[in-house]
Amino acid sequence: MPEQRRGFIYGFAAYLIWGLFPLYWKLLDHSGAIELLAHRVLWSLVTIAILVVVLRKFGHVKALLREPRRRWPLIAAAFLISANWGTYIWAVNHGRVVETSLGYFITPLFTVLLGVVVLKERLRSLQWVALAVAFVAVAGLTIENGRPPWVAIILTFSFGFYGLTKKQAGAGAIEGMAVESATVAPLALVAIVVLGAQGQSTVTHHGAGYLTLVLLTGPITAVPLLLFGASATRVSMTTLGLLNYIAPIMQFICGVLVFHEEMSPMRWAGFGLVWLALVIFTLDSMNRRRRTIAIERAAVTASAV
Repeated sequence: MPEQRRGFIYGFAAYLIWGLFPLYWKLLDHSGAIELLAHRVLWSLVTIAILVVVLRKFGHVKALLREPRRRWPLIAAAFLISANWGTYIWAVNHGRVVETSLGYFITPLFTVLLGVVVLKERLRSLQWVALAVAFVAVAGLTIENGRPPWVAIILTFSFGFYGLTKKQAGAGAIEGMAVESATVAPLALVAIVVLGAQGQSTVTHHGAGYLTLVLLTGPITAVPLLLFGASATRVSMTTLGLLNYIAPIMQFICGVLVFHEEMSPMRWAGFGLVWLALVIFTLDSMNRRRRTIAIERAAVTASAV
């Protein structure tokens, strides 16, 4: 099988798993978001630790810890992704799946905005148009709900800044996640102990099947990350960017068709504007990519002559 096709399959599988996460977390709605987050962090660390040993990545992890320039961004990333995970779990178990999809639809646009504000990148005209349309959509949804879509905003900000810190750290998926998990694991363990001491621990109260699902939160966190990493090295950024939309689309479908969350006309309009912004942004990116490739080919042809 060609490497590009293999990469596409890996990427598709990663985003499909992320898109179907609401179905998994709904199975664990007997437990609170803090308890589930703590277990997810803890069992993710166990899973990643096993992978570090099996894949002999311990030297890479030590190298990251020795470099403050890379270590501190990963520590910040650990708290950002924990906020993202906790918000997501809470939202799914409180009937806000559609709003989580909104957050991940907006994230690529927010990431571009971060590039302008933090990295001093310059936007093209159509990118500014896409951002403006997305802003109008969020404003409209705020008016319709009588409050800002906080779940979507927290997910967007936490994941956007998470991506920025990961970029600054320049770490591989496994070793980076090892540092992140180890950073917040002590807090997760404290949370589990405190909940148990207060008689509020629930994961052992609903049978072996329920406990097994909780323990599997570690592997289901690690597997799509590994698939994503394998995909990123085999396909173009354009393909990866298009695959990115699979997860929020699946989350939206889960929210509307599986969990029957309400979609008012104004809410449909708001999502329609977000999708319009993404279409503008994606088409602009694809056109830019094609022009860049054409220029590179022309340069190669000219140098050969």
